[in-house]
Amino acid sequence: MASISARTTHKVGVKKLGGKKKTGGILKSGASSKIKSSGGGGGSKSASNGALHRRGSAPRLHGSELSHPSEIDAFLSSPLSRQRDRVLNEFLPHCLGERATFHEGIARPHTASTTRSRGGAAGDLATIVRQLGPVVVLKRWGVLEAIEKTLLPQGLAAVFGNGPGKGVHPGGGMRKICSSVSLASMDSDGAVRSAGTGENPSTISLGTSTMGTDSKRGKTTPANAREGALLFLRALCELGSKNVEPYVVPFLAAALDECGSSSSSVREAAQDASEAIVSITNKLAVPRLVIPVLFEALNSPEWRVKSTALERLVQVATVAPRQTSKLLPRIIPTVTGQIWDTKPQVTKAANAALLAVCQTNDNPDIRPAVPAVVHAVSKPADTYKAVEELMATTFVASVDASTLSILCPVLSRGLKEKNAVRKRSCCVVIENMSRLVDSPDAVAPFGPLLVPELKRVVENVQFEDIRDVALSALQALTQALGHADVEAAMAAVMKAEAERAEAEQRRIEDALEEERKAEEEQRKKEEEERKQFREAMEAQRLLDKMALEEDEQKKEQQMLKKEQQKKSTKSATGKCQGCGLKKCKKTCLFG
Repeated sequence: MASISARTTHKVGVKKLGGKKKTGGILKSGASSKIKSSGGGGGSKSASNGALHRRGSAPRLHGSELSHPSEIDAFLSSPLSRQRDRVLNEFLPHCLGERATFHEGIARPHTASTTRSRGGAAGDLATIVRQLGPVVVLKRWGVLEAIEKTLLPQGLAAVFGNGPGKGVHPGGGMRKICSSVSLASMDSDGAVRSAGTGENPSTISLGTSTMGTDSKRGKTTPANAREGALLFLRALCELGSKNVEPYVVPFLAAALDECGSSSSSVREAAQDASEAIVSITNKLAVPRLVIPVLFEALNSPEWRVKSTALERLVQVATVAPRQTSKLLPRIIPTVTGQIWDTKPQVTKAANAALLAVCQTNDNPDIRPAVPAVVHAVSKPADTYKAVEELMATTFVASVDASTLSILCPVLSRGLKEKNAVRKRSCCVVIENMSRLVDSPDAVAPFGPLLVPELKRVVENVQFEDIRDVALSALQALTQALGHADVEAAMAAVMKAEAERAEAEQRRIEDALEEERKAEEEQRKKEEEERKQFREAMEAQRLLDKMALEEDEQKKEQQMLKKEQQKKSTKSATGKCQGCGLKKCKKTCLFG
């Protein structure tokens, strides 16, 4: 018989699986690049690669019970009351994480809700919306109200927080970013300050923290219900129908807020839902509905919310480039503040978003220099490289406000450098750029950014030729601003600075007054609570005193009763304590 020792070796044969492992459900596709297309395995390699989902994208949601046309026909053939009953008592609860008893037969009386089952129910509801219309299902049957109560228990109207001191952008603080879709915030064009004014320093991100669990973030509804609601919103967007857009776009803020959830499944559903909502949003709704919400999301303490908002900004730049280009004076300073965030994920997303939005500018002259300018924003040491790129640019097309918002921050930084030659290069670019400005209103927000720096170069640089170039650039910029001379331009700049400082002072005073009122209300509330507590404690003390006195009286009565029993020959039952009989014997001592 063969012996087995430590040197004995064995060869193990491993069988290779012939088939591919099938993937299903609504889980995100992994990094595998060998998934065959649904059209069959006989296609070429290029054809199969074309059917792949990109990394991190979620597959399309499909219904679990209404996936076949015959099942849909059977549902539509039933009475309308039966359809409504099934929607409200079967599909909607399943979508929000509730499973009915005996749903899968008598063999399995109760099954737990999973992401796949919630996604299937969301697909079924979306199919019903497509067949019956969103007005019937979402509004008349109250499905949209249930979704709103799940994602926003207080409702959209309850979280509108407009007013002084209520956040950087009118529409509410970041704790409820859905307040940005309020009608009042949609009319606040001055909410986001322009690039050159520096009126909105609070948009700079100095750090990012996390609020912890969902309960600490004020989330009271279960995670499964919130995930199901987000899956339903994504399923509605995947219908490809524009008639659901007015119902789902207001939930963009809620989807972004859920990206900071402590549950990974809720975060993934929120990211997919926000992407789907932006994909079906009308281009004309971007300035009023989408951008204010994204700006509010960038004030969130959750870094995942910020990162997702920046990703959606990249998507907006792809979906609506013309509208994004017009909003560059508002977008660039807000996104630039996120580049210095402490989280590398936010910094990377901010760089990508800044490059994407700047590339939407339709000026062909500066298009080759845009990557260098964006790189100089994130790395100030490379500012001169961006200025060299601009020096090689021949300005032919007219320069509008979006073009100025890209160039002016870098040029202003270049004018502050110590090297006089680099200052001269910036002055040449400013002169060439100023001669092609289309209107004074376009360059007016950037006057305070450039005019003081140019005048400082004219007065302080020791080389005469550089001073002459700076003076020529200052005169060209003054003409572009619509002023007669440099002194008038400086007076206008100083006046604008004074007005801006006064407005900022009023804003600070209003915020302090609002805070003082809130503190006063809190103080009165605490005093009232303390008064009620004292009254309650006094009442409890009196009750305890009364209970103690009652116990003492009972004890005294019991003692008196015991004393009487000791003096009496009869017990409490009426029997004699000597012989134990009710009628004593002749021989009893007590008889």
